[in-house]
Amino acid sequence: MSQLVEKTQNSIKEAIIAAINTAIEKGELCEAQLPDFIIEKPSDKKNGDFSTNVAMAGARVFRKAPMLIAQSIVGNLSLDKELFDDIKIAGAGFINFYLSQKYYSKIVLDVLEKGSEYGKSDYGKGKSVLVEFVSANPTGPMHIGNARGGAIGDCLAAVLEYAGFDTKREFYVNDAGNQIEKFATSLEVRYLQLCGKEIEMPEDAYHGADITEHAKNFFDEFGNKYAEAESGERRKALVDFALPKNIEGLERDLKRYRITYDRWFRESSLHESGAVERVVNALKEKGVTYEQDGALWFKASEYGNDKDIVLVRANGLPTYIVPDIAYHYDKLITRGFDKAIDVLGADHHGYIARMKAALTALGIDAERLDIVIMQMVRLVRDGETIKLSKRSGKAITLNTLLEEVPIDAARFFFNLREPNSHFDFDLELAAKQSSENPVYYVQYAHARICSIIKKAEEQGVSLRAPEEINLDLLDSEEERELISHLSKLTGEIVSAAKQYDPAKITHYVIELATLFHKFYNAKRVVLDDEELMQARLCLCKAVKDTIKNILTMLKIDAPQSM
Repeated sequence: MSQLVEKTQNSIKEAIIAAINTAIEKGELCEAQLPDFIIEKPSDKKNGDFSTNVAMAGARVFRKAPMLIAQSIVGNLSLDKELFDDIKIAGAGFINFYLSQKYYSKIVLDVLEKGSEYGKSDYGKGKSVLVEFVSANPTGPMHIGNARGGAIGDCLAAVLEYAGFDTKREFYVNDAGNQIEKFATSLEVRYLQLCGKEIEMPEDAYHGADITEHAKNFFDEFGNKYAEAESGERRKALVDFALPKNIEGLERDLKRYRITYDRWFRESSLHESGAVERVVNALKEKGVTYEQDGALWFKASEYGNDKDIVLVRANGLPTYIVPDIAYHYDKLITRGFDKAIDVLGADHHGYIARMKAALTALGIDAERLDIVIMQMVRLVRDGETIKLSKRSGKAITLNTLLEEVPIDAARFFFNLREPNSHFDFDLELAAKQSSENPVYYVQYAHARICSIIKKAEEQGVSLRAPEEINLDLLDSEEERELISHLSKLTGEIVSAAKQYDPAKITHYVIELATLFHKFYNAKRVVLDDEELMQARLCLCKAVKDTIKNILTMLKIDAPQSM
């Protein structure tokens, strides 16, 4: 909510508490501890601008019917008559508050005064948050799931920033472990084939065209030099040649997607620094490990996981979970972030319990780690699902998606649904330049307002300072509805930050565009009545500024013409 809305809710709460105390002093209500109650904005405008359940919440402690409690409260209420038109009791005892036109005028002034800062708040109190997202294996190009994760993670980080958190973005580079071994195998086979060796690619290796291209480039540079080399030497040379190019490619592609990170953290650094070994020793020292069949196990079942897990295999090599534990220890303890947020794919549900169990065993509050699970994406064209196959190399990558769909549309579309919901990405709709396309619809509203203001200026109309304009003239249903929605932005951003759901912001701005188009179709803006025209131009500017703030936050263009 905006500061004005928050201030109004607080003043209502204070007035209700004062009214209850007065009613107790008069003997209308028995002396009792004040109940918890809520003050909210009703979904139906018929029920006022704010509503409270205080009478129902107090029925037990005051030992009275809610309707009688509500009558006592309303009879003793003292509110600023300039901001409130009416107070009514409805239903089983809800108390509904109706705001005055002066209040709506103050909202417009609030939006215009704050400008590019409108929507921001100090809800997060500057607490430090690290958002890790995408973190695709650097063994190949980013696929469509990474594209969704990128948009969700980046926009979530932006939402947290606007909500007052000190937010950092991070990409975890999995440059060690099984996937790198598989990468080495795939490169080695393709290279040896180019050297004339008859060798089959293993079924579970990477079959993509990018592997073939890396092997060919390596062969072009080194020829048969490594054909007869020891396998370990050959594999290392191939990985050292190809992996940096892949990581550079990931960084380049993500920048094109308007994503930049504060840090690219390499898994290999955890092995090199001894952090992996230290976390194993720390778990041993805590007495939460045991040996069985030559392997070292973690007693994860004692910390909420469904079963114990292997930390170090019988061959002495740590499992994938160990560097991940070390990485989260680094985030929360070594670097001291207040909160770590990971955006992960749908196949990571079991990972949550395992990681939280390990953190708890290490004496770290597991509540400091939150994991946002992101469901799969289906690409749709002409109503048909496009089948994807990473192994055959026919998967649609982030780059191929952005060749077909504008970046604005990709970022907006991937944030149209709550992360943990399945999503059909309609390629045709995303590329359409029509009101059917939600991002185009929102951008058109911004461009339309720019055009209205420009047209007024061409006719010799210059917008006066907002405080000099009679904004009380904005009293039609369409104008009030639009202003009311403007007032909700800060609250929506805080709600999105609390629930880790940036889709709330795309929904908000689509609704804002809808309400603006409704207003514009019902009311003329540039007209003979100078005072009313100034007020409506002022409202238009408030809407334009708000749309721009949201699109800027989502890293989407706000065009002045379309």
